[in-house]
Amino acid sequence: QVQLVESGGGLVQAGGSLRLSCAASGLTFSSYSMAWFRQVPGEEREFVAAISWTASSTYYADSVKGRFTISRDNAKNTVFLQMNSLKPEDTAVYYCAAGRVTRSFTTRDGYVYWGQGTQVTVSS
Repeated sequence: QVQLVESGGGLVQAGGSLRLSCAASGLTFSSYSMAWFRQVPGEEREFVAAISWTASSTYYADSVKGRFTISRDNAKNTVFLQMNSLKPEDTAVYYCAAGRVTRSFTTRDGYVYWGQGTQVTVSS
């Protein structure tokens, strides 16, 4: 049974930082590309960042480029999202996703496993 468990969310002031973690189990982690998406109530779930299974390639939404960094530790079956210079518009539930994605990293279609989400709230 595949499980993705996010942690690290919380309340932070604008300009602050948070580091999200996603621990994976039940799959060959090093064979899966990993991504972070986020969702605000009433809106579509949107792409934030992705990293290929080899960690050789990373992808970011324009809205977070230069502020967020995705990384992975295949030895610990964990993917991270370092979020700096946070803005109130970054407030959302953040979801971790896994899939055997080799292209179209920024769309939801290729990701087959999803975590339960962690809330990030940025106050102004």
